[in-house]
Amino acid sequence: MSTEPLRFDTKIAVLLREDLAPWQRLNVTAFLVSGLGTRVPEVIGDPYEDADGVPYLPMFRQPVLVFEGAKETLTTAHARALSRALPRALFTSDLFTTGNDHDNRAAVRAVPTAQLDLVGLAVYGPRNAVDKVVKGARMHP
Repeated sequence: MSTEPLRFDTKIAVLLREDLAPWQRLNVTAFLVSGLGTRVPEVIGDPYEDADGVPYLPMFRQPVLVFEGAKETLTTAHARALSRALPRALFTSDLFTTGNDHDNRAAVRAVPTAQLDLVGLAVYGPRNAVDKVVKGARMHP
């Protein structure tokens, strides 16, 4: 087994708005990354199994980098992700007031792209493209 870290040619990044409460940061991150594995199956690794043979679900095959930034940073990152046609997931402030998936989709559908009040964005793609999307954001502490 190699002890050298594996460098992926792709990147998974989550960008959170800096003014979120801690519980919101965790909740938004969980929701955002759940979307990537459904549309980009190559990000999912193999299932796990412990020494007793108990199976566990597969997870991402690579790290998820979490960034934060101002509202404007998210708006810019969203536009960059769209212009690069990268797989993406979003979370808007409206989703904090809904209680189910149907209402979540309706809340997003009701707002034009340029007016989305983004609080979180997840993107996946080539490292350099994702780096350009999150440019201006800082790593989450």
